Amino acid sequence: MAEPESTIINTNVKQKDPSEALVIAVTTRAIFNLEEEHKLYMEKGKEEYIRHQQANQDKPLPPGTAFAFIQAVQYVNEKILESNPAEKDLFDILVLSNNSPESGMRIINSAKHYGLEISKFCFVSDEDSTQYLKSHRVKLFLSADRTDVCNALRRGVSSALVFQQEVQAPSTPLRVVFDGDAVLFSDETDQVFREQGLEGALQYERAMEAVPMGEGPLKAFAMHLGKMRKKFSQEKSPIRTYLVTARSGRDMGIRAIKTLREWGLAIDEAFFMDGAPKGPILAQIQPHIFFDDGLHNIQGARDVGVPSAWVP
Repeated sequence: MAEPESTIINTNVKQKDPSEALVIAVTTRAIFNLEEEHKLYMEKGKEEYIRHQQANQDKPLPPGTAFAFIQAVQYVNEKILESNPAEKDLFDILVLSNNSPESGMRIINSAKHYGLEISKFCFVSDEDSTQYLKSHRVKLFLSADRTDVCNALRRGVSSALVFQQEVQAPSTPLRVVFDGDAVLFSDETDQVFREQGLEGALQYERAMEAVPMGEGPLKAFAMHLGKMRKKFSQEKSPIRTYLVTARSGRDMGIRAIKTLREWGLAIDEAFFMDGAPKGPILAQIQPHIFFDDGLHNIQGARDVGVPSAWVP
């Protein structure tokens, strides 16, 4: 696979081994708030956008939705290296951008300004930049563009659509919240629910209780996160993971718990909401990122200021 035409290696950051690291790719609009610039691009065209970015290249961009998540990921790397300086199983962040390197200088300068440890900046002129994800061994891709996310999921890369919002930077440790069906797990029960209603879904779950659920689009990322978490005791872990699912604990929780056990994926806390809104519990957890396939749940999370990523 060809490299993107311009990959700028950040020499200030120790480069990770992509075969061992958990590689996360973020687009510029996911990590920084570029809404005004994006509007300029859509209304006035590329030339005007490039002129604007070059004129403002030393003016840092404001943080975007995935910014706090990337900062928390850096904190995890620090803690891992404190306990083992030779450890190679680290987070590796790269930025994927449709900017040219000339207009991309502002992005590089902004990352430097905030002290973000981004190892590579990939400037891609192709319409579909997701073709480069596999060659970089990306395990999670966050983008503010729906087409990007759908293309990446089709390529088998865990991906989610980030909605631009004002995000308060929560404190460490890194907290990640996953929805269950169609995110961590496959959407098999959702399909039964759509076809046969709640009673049909309950019967299906009882019949399948001993059979682990299929893999969802974010399972691979969650498993790698779980592997990193195992390097620490529960009390000292810089990573906390949560399952917040619409399933009811009594009727549909057993299979979810059994599946996680079968996968060997330890989750710090599981909340079975039985269809209740997720916003209040998310407001308490204050995650750095919340993954869900339901847009109503994403909206509920955004209403309480939780950085959210939709898995279509």
